[in-house]
Amino acid sequence: MGVEVRTEGITKSFGSQRIWQDVTLTLPTGEVSALLGPSGTGKSVFLKSLIGLLRPERGSIYIDGTDITTCSNKELYEIRKLFGVLFQDGALFGSMNLYDNVAFPLREHTKKSESDIKKIVMEKLELTGLLGAEGKLPGEISGGMRKRAGLARALVLDPQIILVDEPDSGLDPVRTTYLSQLLIDINAQIDATILIVTHNINLARLVPDNIGMLFRRQLVMFGPREVLLTSDEPVVKQFLNGRMIGPIGMSEEKDETQMAREQALADAGHNHGTEEVEGIIPQMRATPGMPVRQAVQRRRERVRQIMHTLPHSAQVAIQESLDANGDGDTQVIPAYQGAFDTTVRHDLTNG
Repeated sequence: MGVEVRTEGITKSFGSQRIWQDVTLTLPTGEVSALLGPSGTGKSVFLKSLIGLLRPERGSIYIDGTDITTCSNKELYEIRKLFGVLFQDGALFGSMNLYDNVAFPLREHTKKSESDIKKIVMEKLELTGLLGAEGKLPGEISGGMRKRAGLARALVLDPQIILVDEPDSGLDPVRTTYLSQLLIDINAQIDATILIVTHNINLARLVPDNIGMLFRRQLVMFGPREVLLTSDEPVVKQFLNGRMIGPIGMSEEKDETQMAREQALADAGHNHGTEEVEGIIPQMRATPGMPVRQAVQRRRERVRQIMHTLPHSAQVAIQESLDANGDGDTQVIPAYQGAFDTTVRHDLTNG
């Protein structure tokens, strides 16, 4: 099972440039969380801070109760064994085939025999739909396969925390959805704590149990999906609906004059962006045959406990969602189901 990840008032800068400040949040144990924000808001910097690759100037980062900003290098080395990380490009070794890439952490950090390593590697390759491709080099396969190989490698040490940086980078929507389904299935099987850093709206709406939003060097909100998807916070509402109307601009935040001009256009019927989504979109669920995700029930219980603190309209929408999905899970998105199998077959036959 996963462990809790908690930050308290962390601030990060590069020289005189402040990236974000006073970020406090808790990634609930065994749940899937997503950190959103426009490009350049420091989402990947936050992820790298969680594993100690970057050190904040202020604040604390607790991994399973240990503050990694004050621990020794030896302690940090041990704590990093709790993590599996999928970087944007997969970060595969170009001179190694997929089998050796996935086996690398086991050979580097354990004393397991080659027969034990083979068993684990083939298990992870099967989990990520890569059986039959283990002899191929990263340069011989598609971007989707490289992502999945990177995920297989991130899983070989059975991590309790999985960090995923921009899983949709370089992938088409179908392959992004397939990778999202893999993450949900993995969470169902091992109850790992997962953080996905992304700016993909569909992924943010469908996948995570919890959503956080970075903007203007601040953590605007962090909480259960039901709360963020019904929020009237302007930045959150604009981002999750992919609209021009709101505080987020092309290169920087807008001034009040620009916002007023765009709102006037919207009131006149000019909708710049997608239509607003009504209600709470059903969450992607584990593939049939997988265990029921325990994270869903834990999250819903937290939501019930804070319902009375939310605006009335949000309470109504959330209650409808809870009533509609009272069986402990939600339905898989039917339109994608056939695409998953097709994607795997296409990748393995066409590289």
